[in-house]
Amino acid sequence: MVRPLLCSVILMVSFLSPVAFLTRQHNRILSLPIANRRRFWGSLWVGLAIAWGQPSLGAEQVSATYGVFERTLSVDALEAYAKYGQVDGELAPYLNLAPRDSRDTLRDVLSARADLDPVAVSQFLYTPQGEALLQRLGQAIQSGSGGSGFKGLRSALILAAADEEGLTLLNVLRHFPTPTLRVNFNQTFRMAQQLQTLVNASETALAEVREQSQREADTENLSSDGFVDLSQPGRLTWDEISMTLRDPSRNPPWGHRFPVDLYVPRTTEPTPIIVISHGLGSDRNAFRYLAEHLASHGFAVFVPEHSGSNAKHMEALLAGQEQEIAKPQEFIDRPSDVSFLLDTIAVLSRSDPQLHDRFDFDRVGVVGQSFGGYTALTLAGAELNLSHLAQTCDRAREEQSWNVSFLLQCRALAISGQQRQFRDPRIRGAIAINPVGSALFGRSGYQRIEIPIAIVASGADTVAPALLEQIQPFRWLNVAERYLFVLGGGTHFSTIGESEEEAVSLPSAVVGPDPSLARDYVRALSLAFFQTYIVENLEFRDYLSATYVRTLSRDPISLHLVRQLEDAPLETACTTVAGCW
Repeated sequence: MVRPLLCSVILMVSFLSPVAFLTRQHNRILSLPIANRRRFWGSLWVGLAIAWGQPSLGAEQVSATYGVFERTLSVDALEAYAKYGQVDGELAPYLNLAPRDSRDTLRDVLSARADLDPVAVSQFLYTPQGEALLQRLGQAIQSGSGGSGFKGLRSALILAAADEEGLTLLNVLRHFPTPTLRVNFNQTFRMAQQLQTLVNASETALAEVREQSQREADTENLSSDGFVDLSQPGRLTWDEISMTLRDPSRNPPWGHRFPVDLYVPRTTEPTPIIVISHGLGSDRNAFRYLAEHLASHGFAVFVPEHSGSNAKHMEALLAGQEQEIAKPQEFIDRPSDVSFLLDTIAVLSRSDPQLHDRFDFDRVGVVGQSFGGYTALTLAGAELNLSHLAQTCDRAREEQSWNVSFLLQCRALAISGQQRQFRDPRIRGAIAINPVGSALFGRSGYQRIEIPIAIVASGADTVAPALLEQIQPFRWLNVAERYLFVLGGGTHFSTIGESEEEAVSLPSAVVGPDPSLARDYVRALSLAFFQTYIVENLEFRDYLSATYVRTLSRDPISLHLVRQLEDAPLETACTTVAGCW
């Protein structure tokens, strides 16, 4: 029983360890201009991590149960160890069995302080996503009577955030409303097993991608000698035009408003168009680097800011002015923003001297990241399958899937009875970077895509796991012109751009080891894809090859491309993972 009790404590604090350094930056990030905060709020998932990272131990003592066995540690003993390195007779038997790195982790994480606004903590924990996380954690972290720790965790987190000593694990347990906090080791062990199963299955899938990419390169019979570096800027200059659009058909009587930036190359001929859709909690500057790159190569780039899921919306949530991280209506508004944008600019280009005859609306592509990846997929033809979504969400709750993107996807159930298909016939090719959609679309929804499609996955994405949200959906696609790019060491945030005025950067463990390399990959692959399928310049087709990708690939973020994947190894991996259905 000694080892299970120590494992319970380590497992509990491990919920915080991935984000302790993140939350320490949070207060400073909130003081920045919105444009500089976008990388923190780059998607739903850093916000989710704030709540996910905070479960704690107990009030005066931590009691761990394992079957009929139960052992208890006092909070005082943990506090003495965390603050002073003091190991008393109560704690010594457990620590003596732990590896040195586990002891150091326990001490560091118990004392890690997160300077969070208590209003922000409260607002998030009362959102549907925050409550869903607390409900799950409450099954393992229980009150003294053995009931769910849901309410106790929420109140302790809010009170600790308001305390002058700040939000630490020790302070949270001091504010827990019962003298004993019980850790159900059976449940925590099950959760840890599920997580390890996902990790193992993901490694199997990523290994298969690497091997298949090598096989495809070996059969392509291409020489790498003639390739140029497509990540380098082109020769064209461009005009940047900003405006605010109003769609009177939505949100009457005021209409639906959203800003947009246009990057318009200075050419004598109408230019093909690329639309970029940002992720949740971000803004239209998140992929400025890509917009400028494509504009320099002759593409007009339209970048809308989705006002219901941007940085300002997140700011309103933290200020108590909004109740949800993203309203379900955003599943409709995002693709509608893009189609309305194309409609509006098409009209303006016939009369506005600044825009007249500068765009070719017969050649349009779209690229999006995270929630923007969902947007790109819907515009490409993926159809919402709400019956599949309902079944997936029920099963995910029952089996406790570690695919945290379900917390966002399942909110789309609230749009039942509304529009489910957003295909825009002007879109001739789409790139989805770290997209979410496995539950939203299912196999049948992905099979509705009939245009060239590229999916970009990151091997270290804990937000939209590559196996569940990109690799498996890639296998569902029927279209012949499909590509799966995998950034081996990339995370969910690796491809999001930086602000020139950014004063605070996310920790490297969150953004990935070399985000500039990830952005170079996005520049090169986007240019090759859009030149091939939007411009129809077939000289670029060879750049959409495993051979070219191999010439780009650098440590510490490897790059791989596959056009197809064998069913057997992935089916075997998927059968073991909750959420891979």
